[in-house]
Amino acid sequence: MWHGVYPAATTQFAADLSVDYDATLKVQTALVDDGVDGLILLGTVGENNSLSAEEKRNVLRHAVEGLGKRVPLVAGVSEMTTTAAVQYAKDAEAIGVTALMVLPAMVYVPTADELIAHLRAVAAATSLPIMLYNNPLVYRISIGIDILERLADVPNIVALKESAPDSRRFTDLINQCGDRYKIMAGLDDVALEGMLLGANGWVSGLTSAFPQESVALIAALDRGDIHEAREIYRWFMPLLHLDSVPDLVQSIKLAEEVMGRGSERVRMPRMVLAGERRKEVIAMVEKCAATRPTLKAKAA
Repeated sequence: MWHGVYPAATTQFAADLSVDYDATLKVQTALVDDGVDGLILLGTVGENNSLSAEEKRNVLRHAVEGLGKRVPLVAGVSEMTTTAAVQYAKDAEAIGVTALMVLPAMVYVPTADELIAHLRAVAAATSLPIMLYNNPLVYRISIGIDILERLADVPNIVALKESAPDSRRFTDLINQCGDRYKIMAGLDDVALEGMLLGANGWVSGLTSAFPQESVALIAALDRGDIHEAREIYRWFMPLLHLDSVPDLVQSIKLAEEVMGRGSERVRMPRMVLAGERRKEVIAMVEKCAATRPTLKAKAA
């Protein structure tokens, strides 16, 4: 685990905005068929906090039953309270997912001691390996090096999704923590920088629309072909910037729809993109689709 590209898979909705479990599994299966190394289920892009408790568990059940052990399945733990997060972690393990991605409790901004207590409680509730999710701009609390050091004695906290926009964090983390934690680049438009600086892999949003290129980028890095990795990254970058904006979920799901991989439907308070923003994103996706590196490779 914790190597390669793990797309944050979307949750698909029917026309009445009920969860379309078959369509959600179809999206997940297509990503696996295209060669991704694992899946993040019910992360931010999976609209975790827009689903009911029962819906979340049903999404996990369908994924486990439909995909088996083809790739690691990592369930996002994004709850309002520690009690709810603990119960969700227990249920996810019972359902059969491979690992958990644990976020700070939603809405409330904790102190360092509160955050550590929350993460310890969730870890104690499960035997599954845990990847912490650091996204200070969105969640208004940083899982800093000091916090990671205080959690180093928790054996099943094994990885960190690093979504701070400053690529210097990767070097600082490795210098201070060594190999105690596997690090996954978590922000699409600094992903290559993160992996070149020592991140083990990439938790990606835009891979949901262009998985083949994401897999090719990882393959290029694995064989040391920095030139090809850089060329793919440069081609991808206009879309990768969409991962760091407030409407990232709508933008990624619209990109999926343009590429014939899913529906753009989202649940409120999100609303599908409209007007000039919609035109802008569609134009970006269509340009990338017309110039994608995999097409050039086939032509050659």
